[in-house]
Amino acid sequence: MSNAPAHNPAPRALLIGLQDADHERKEAESLLEELAELATNVGMEVVVRHVVRLRERNPRFLLGTGKTEELIQEAKANQCELIVFDDELHPAQQRNWEAASGLTVIDRQEVILDIFAARARTKEARLQVELAQAEYFMPRLRRAWSHLSRQRGGGSTQRGEGETQLQLDQRMVRDRIQRLRAELTVVRKQRGVQRRQRLRVPLPTAAIVGYTNAGKSSLLNALTGSHALAADKLFATLDPMTRRKRLPSGRTLLITDTVGFVRRLPHRLVEAFKATLEEALVADFLIHVVDASSEEAAAHHATTMSVLRELGADKARILTVLNKLDQVDDPLRLAELKAQFPDAMLVSAHTGAGLENLLAKIDEWVAQEATPVAVLIPHSRYDLINKLHQAGAVHREQARDEGVYIEGLLPQRLLEAAKPFILSAPALELYAAELAAGSAVA
Repeated sequence: MSNAPAHNPAPRALLIGLQDADHERKEAESLLEELAELATNVGMEVVVRHVVRLRERNPRFLLGTGKTEELIQEAKANQCELIVFDDELHPAQQRNWEAASGLTVIDRQEVILDIFAARARTKEARLQVELAQAEYFMPRLRRAWSHLSRQRGGGSTQRGEGETQLQLDQRMVRDRIQRLRAELTVVRKQRGVQRRQRLRVPLPTAAIVGYTNAGKSSLLNALTGSHALAADKLFATLDPMTRRKRLPSGRTLLITDTVGFVRRLPHRLVEAFKATLEEALVADFLIHVVDASSEEAAAHHATTMSVLRELGADKARILTVLNKLDQVDDPLRLAELKAQFPDAMLVSAHTGAGLENLLAKIDEWVAQEATPVAVLIPHSRYDLINKLHQAGAVHREQARDEGVYIEGLLPQRLLEAAKPFILSAPALELYAAELAAGSAVA
């Protein structure tokens, strides 16, 4: 007899997607497919899935009563423990479904929250998820008490006690929300200090953004030789990760990977992760990664741009990268992608195809952020000279009695510090002539 611990079977789920007048069936099916992947990621076994045509929204069940009863019976016939909606359910609708079915009924928001809770690693990410969960469940506490009431058998004699306990629970959750917000404020201040320390080393920065599972972490690894988690699953990365990359010109770039986006990403999660996504707001430019192998590439691109607009980051310069080129075999599909994204770079983080061209383009973009100057920095300011070298801004250098003569491309963050030492046109001509004469003699 085996002494291995019993393995709890995955909860069986029936998934419901909705097609209304504003959406085609193909889009509804695509969203439902994505929900199935989300549900699988959180540990469910998807048994049945349905796209329901919605002509009119029923305030009680969202769907009509006949369709509601039909889906409940199908869920029970397939021994499902969960019914999962792709659309958001109001707390009252959720309670009504659970009362009518005796099953647990959730929506896409709750699934995404569960995934975020499982994947959060840093203190800030965990606090952000906890806050989003608390705000989501606050109006749903009555639903939790209805579960308890059914377990006790309900009854009017218990209603007053339950109502009092509900009010106590609501107060506890409100207090918890306030504490989480206060803790997040402290953590965000610490992050701000860390970011300012990083900016003291005046390196150009780029943030990788894109739809979840587009291959952002794989691209970061391929570009920098790092080992960030790059799993084939939604929301594998929640916490931003920054790596250094020495570019072909010798300049150094800081590249940050950020949390991926998804269609119908709950607004409270966009709000909660604004601090994490600030990396995108402060970057010199964005690298927008799109999964070229996905039929939904255009929709995923639009979703990411929509979230960037919500964050106020859509005004930044954006370099679009079509990744997973190795998975695109159809020449017509490739031509279609090139037509849709004419300025995009085509790469495969998996095979390395196109990465050399991408690095050259990134180098070009970094150079556009810099200003060509010639400076004479006194020997007492070797701290500034070191910063120029760290930034890869030095093209020519000569030690002289009166200081160190440097020609190079200075990033904006260094330009202000170097301004007192920028040479005037006549002085520059003199130093350049002496440098040229010295090179000729050598």
